[in-house]
Amino acid sequence: MRNLELKTVRSRRFAILVGWLAIGTFGLGLAVRLDAQQPDKKALVGGTLIDGLGEKPIRNSVILVRGDRIEKVGTVDSLSVPAGYEQISTEGMTVLPGLWDMHLHLLYGGYPNGGEWQRKYGAQFEKDIMPATAEQELMSGVTSARDLGAPLETILRVKKRIAKGEIPGPTMYVAGPQIAPDTSKDSTFRLVVTSPSDGKEKVRKLAEAGVDQIKVTDEERFTVDEVRAMVEEAHAHHLRVAAHARSLGEVRRGLAAGVDEFEHINLQDAEYPADIMTTIRERTAASKLYWTPTIGLSLRLESLRENPEAIDDPSTVRGYPPDIIADMRAAVLKWQPQAVPMTREIVLRKMNQLRDAGVEFILGTDAGQTGNSHSQSMWQELDAWVNDLGMDPLLVIRRATYFSAVYMGAERDSGSVTDGKYADLIAVHGDPLKHIDVLRNPEIIIKHGHRYK
Repeated sequence: MRNLELKTVRSRRFAILVGWLAIGTFGLGLAVRLDAQQPDKKALVGGTLIDGLGEKPIRNSVILVRGDRIEKVGTVDSLSVPAGYEQISTEGMTVLPGLWDMHLHLLYGGYPNGGEWQRKYGAQFEKDIMPATAEQELMSGVTSARDLGAPLETILRVKKRIAKGEIPGPTMYVAGPQIAPDTSKDSTFRLVVTSPSDGKEKVRKLAEAGVDQIKVTDEERFTVDEVRAMVEEAHAHHLRVAAHARSLGEVRRGLAAGVDEFEHINLQDAEYPADIMTTIRERTAASKLYWTPTIGLSLRLESLRENPEAIDDPSTVRGYPPDIIADMRAAVLKWQPQAVPMTREIVLRKMNQLRDAGVEFILGTDAGQTGNSHSQSMWQELDAWVNDLGMDPLLVIRRATYFSAVYMGAERDSGSVTDGKYADLIAVHGDPLKHIDVLRNPEIIIKHGHRYK
């Protein structure tokens, strides 16, 4: 019986691998715009609209799109569709702004060993990996995203190619390399700083290169003066600074230095201690403090261990070359998720502490980590906020759209379905306010007026 079970498992894994290789070989390539020419005039008619601003949903909506912008928003009773507009029925669907993923890494593909992945495939990040992960993000309904760790020139070129329409992907905001005290890990995209003056110089060079954000990691191993110098230089260039919060030491150092935002929730401690909470309350009384907790993967590691079927989904490797698919899947099939005990209780307690202290949350997924594919991470993050943490889905959607645009200074052009903003729109069957997981498979995806699905 044992031999039969092993044979069955091996046969299943072989079948899965054949399926993955077929996806990579036949591709079905990258997504292409369904309107190959410049976007013209479209009308999305009939669906329920969630506008991203937190307002009451609009039934029987009409959204007129001209070129890359939303021309006008109304209802079938208040806004007629002019002649010459392509009518797209959204009856039975919910229409939303395109989602924002505020923490991802296009260079990662879900490989269990990040260092090994970089050594093997670093030379293919720009040509093969990043175009595939960018396309996976877009086809999951993410029309704007922030990359918080990648080789500088590589990510800037990928950002430009997406902006020019050469490859499909979200509108990208990028940090380039993470600023760190050493290159002990993630060596292909760490920028080492050794003093306050060196920190200022490194930040200045990143700003001049064209990054949209500064990212600091392992900041508890910097001096306060070093981190503060980087924050001051970033602010002089009108850039915000995000810092890791995977330990209490990182949080303390970041708060002392005045960073604008923290990434992740530390799971080693049951709650934030009194000194940290006092400092956070003092900070939020004076200025905004943002937090991107990236809790989706942590909250589902236990279920992934029991049922790893999600990582078998062919969408997780769409666009990769066959040799990378074979290698990655062989490694992933051996992966054993290690969940932290009491994860849900810790996350819920800490997020309640932060919320009560006035912290502003935005949504990011840390997509690219093992078990957290670019094709699935966003809807799973939203699902965790709603179903694991019990948060209001309308507010969660607002934080995954408008609040993210506000943080990036892009709210005049993006983040909500509003007259004059970019036509970044998705439509899903069903009601995400009742069943948030309907966002896992958008029926319609429009970015800057171009329809991709």
